[in-house]
Amino acid sequence: MSSSIRKSVHSDALTRLAQAIAVAVSATLAGCSSHVPQTEATHTPNIAARAKQKPIWLSEKPSPQVPQDVWERMRQGFQLQEGLGVNPRIEQQRLWFASNPSFLENAGERGSLYIHYIVERLEERNMPLELALLPVIESAYNPMAYSRADAVGLWQFIPSTGRYFNLRQTRFYDGRRDITASTTAAMDYLTRLHDMFNGDWLLALAAYNAGEGTVSRAIERNEKLGLPTDYWNLPLPSETQAYVPKLLALSQVVLAPEAYGVNLNPIANEPYFQVVEINQRMDLSKVAAVANIDEDELFQLNPAFKQRTTIDGPQHLLVPTSKAQLLTTSLSTMRPEELISKRPLKPVFEGADNARIASAKRSYRVKRGDNLGTIAKANKVDVKDLQRWNKLTGQNLKVGQTLVMQDTSKRSSGRVDTVLAANTRTKAKDKKEPTQYKVQQGDSLYIVAKRFNVEMQHLKRWNPRVGKALKPGQMLTVASPH
Repeated sequence: MSSSIRKSVHSDALTRLAQAIAVAVSATLAGCSSHVPQTEATHTPNIAARAKQKPIWLSEKPSPQVPQDVWERMRQGFQLQEGLGVNPRIEQQRLWFASNPSFLENAGERGSLYIHYIVERLEERNMPLELALLPVIESAYNPMAYSRADAVGLWQFIPSTGRYFNLRQTRFYDGRRDITASTTAAMDYLTRLHDMFNGDWLLALAAYNAGEGTVSRAIERNEKLGLPTDYWNLPLPSETQAYVPKLLALSQVVLAPEAYGVNLNPIANEPYFQVVEINQRMDLSKVAAVANIDEDELFQLNPAFKQRTTIDGPQHLLVPTSKAQLLTTSLSTMRPEELISKRPLKPVFEGADNARIASAKRSYRVKRGDNLGTIAKANKVDVKDLQRWNKLTGQNLKVGQTLVMQDTSKRSSGRVDTVLAANTRTKAKDKKEPTQYKVQQGDSLYIVAKRFNVEMQHLKRWNPRVGKALKPGQMLTVASPH
């Protein structure tokens, strides 16, 4: 056999051998697959079941807790604090606030009616919440504030700027004092300035104080001299040089009030007032009587009506949220002449003996930590009566909510013992040792009464010679807080 033939036979043999081995291995593997151990087969479903149980807590993030206090909500929205570093101009202003803690404390009390509304409007526009403190700088949160430059209201608009932003000014109505209209105008103005100065909030604030022309000219001057054009390096008027540091310093005090000896009373993170539509002329004093609202408080919410009559202004009123439904219901049942009559109206109550209820009614504003039991005990009334008078179906109360209370003493021999009992309690309160309070800028009888937790009627009786318009430096007699 030739060598080539032998090689061919040998190659064919190797090929057949490889094929045989492959067939044998395949058969062996097939046999193994049919004899899977029972224990392995029974464990497989459990492994799959365990694989389906995903650790949810690893993938889900806890939802952020909603602040209960507007001050805390404001802090979370601060945007102007980054990159400030150590700044002597800011430190100087911060030292002043720390040395005069009552300034911010009093402004916060006045602003408690408005701050929640302003914070919400700023958040809607994604504007820095430090701007909610701008009325502290401008007016100490006094809507009646008036400057030598004829600037008026919380945001201190001068007449021309007010008119430019559609704030009407007539004999009866001044939109610069209107809480909602002036707030919208201020935010429109600040947004325009922010855009004008290429997104620089410090320059926008400087222009809000000094005017965009003043700031623009200062920038042009520095550009010609090759100098920096940021706020801190511009040659601005002395008032404007202090204006922005004042707001930034105030923001830092609000961030950590305890560190600077400032006591900021909590402000409920909920709307203080609600808009009620009207379609006729009304005297605010009559509206206050109808809805059982303190007249001065109603005017603090609607200060644009200069004659306390709804003439020339918008066809709505701002009223405390807790009284909005009562006012809406009452207005729907009253004749127009009743709301402009000189005859004083009494509050509207349900029941047959409205005169007796009105003569003996009292009110109480809910504080943090209060509940129906403690309030009822302190005022010597029954919890069920408290619920009935205020149409409460449960035990839940809100901070700042006003509760109406009536005297439950019985009458005998035709005499109104409820009135006598009320007078007895009044005299007991009057026996508390009085204190003297010095009126500060922006104070009103309502604000002082709220600060000392006393009723306005008592404050007026203790100070019979004092009119509604208080003057800074004036001394008031006030009973100790109870």
